[in-house]
Amino acid sequence: MSGERNLATLLQNMKPEMHDGVFVFCSIPADKEIPATLRPVHLFREREGTTLVMRREEAESAGLPYQFASRLITLTVHSSLEAVGFLAAITGRLAEAGISVNAVSAYYHDHLFVPEHRADEALQLLQEMSKSDSAA
Repeated sequence: MSGERNLATLLQNMKPEMHDGVFVFCSIPADKEIPATLRPVHLFREREGTTLVMRREEAESAGLPYQFASRLITLTVHSSLEAVGFLAAITGRLAEAGISVNAVSAYYHDHLFVPEHRADEALQLLQEMSKSDSAA
């Protein structure tokens, strides 16, 4: 199954869900192994280091410095990796409200990390986007 590509269908069916907990972004040197005890929800290797996104309590337990305390919102529609404009519409709407977002696309879904203190507002805006698109 390749996922949905139609923008209107994606917006109507995105069904955003907020995960429990607070997530943070950490970085470890590029040449350092990721400790087996860590369970990041996302990792990305860059020249400057490896970014680990994990629950705040896990980073604190490991003694890792972190930034961007955020909540994770998953758009539960199965979006195609080739869908055009979906994240642009989402991030554009959040930008209009002054809400920063770090978006991650995975095989089945898109995931949004939004500031912890604006997460409820972000979720409400996404739900409104879905409702207004379905009424169109």
